[in-house]
Amino acid sequence: MSSKASLAPEWRVQKWFNAKKPIQLSDLRGKVVVLHTFQMLCPGCVMYGLPQAQKIHNMFPKKDVAVIGLHTVFEHHDAMTPTALEAFIHEYRFSFPIGVDEPGESNGVPYTMRTYGMRGTPSLVLVDREGYVRKHGFGREDDMALGAEIATLLNLPTETHASTSANSAEANTGCDDSECAV
Repeated sequence: MSSKASLAPEWRVQKWFNAKKPIQLSDLRGKVVVLHTFQMLCPGCVMYGLPQAQKIHNMFPKKDVAVIGLHTVFEHHDAMTPTALEAFIHEYRFSFPIGVDEPGESNGVPYTMRTYGMRGTPSLVLVDREGYVRKHGFGREDDMALGAEIATLLNLPTETHASTSANSAEANTGCDDSECAV
C-alpha cells in the first residue's frame, strides 16, 4: 500500500443478516469500521477471524466502532449459500451485521473482495472515522495488536490520513489452519 491512506470503496452486498436495513460504508462515517471478510468453510476464519470480530463487536462501544462481516465466497459456491450462511450465523451466535458479497463473474472473485484487492480469507480492513483505509490485513491478526490499532484510530484527530499498515504475508494459494488464499 502507499504511504497515504485511500478512501475505502463502497461494498456491494446482496443480502444482510443481523441488520435491520442494508448498510452502506458511507452510513458509518464517524465510526471506526472493522470489515472482516470470511468464508464459512475457511478454517482460519472459523477458528480465529470470526471469533475475533465478535470480541471486537462485544468490546468496543457501538457508537464508536462498527464491526461488519462480509461473506465473500470465491470457492465451494454450491456449499456456501446464503441459506447455509444463515444457519452458520445462528449456530455460532454471531451478532454483528454480516453481508453476502456480490458474486463475481462466472463464480470468480466477489465484487468487494476484488475491489479491495483482497488475497483471500480471512481478510481484515480497518477504516477510520473519515472513511480512509488504515489497515489491510490478510490471515490471522493478533488480538492485542488489533485492539491497539482500533484504539489508536479512535483517538486520531480528523484529517489524519498519513500511513496505513498492511500485512506482508507471502503469496499463498489454498487453505491451511490460518487462511484460505484465492
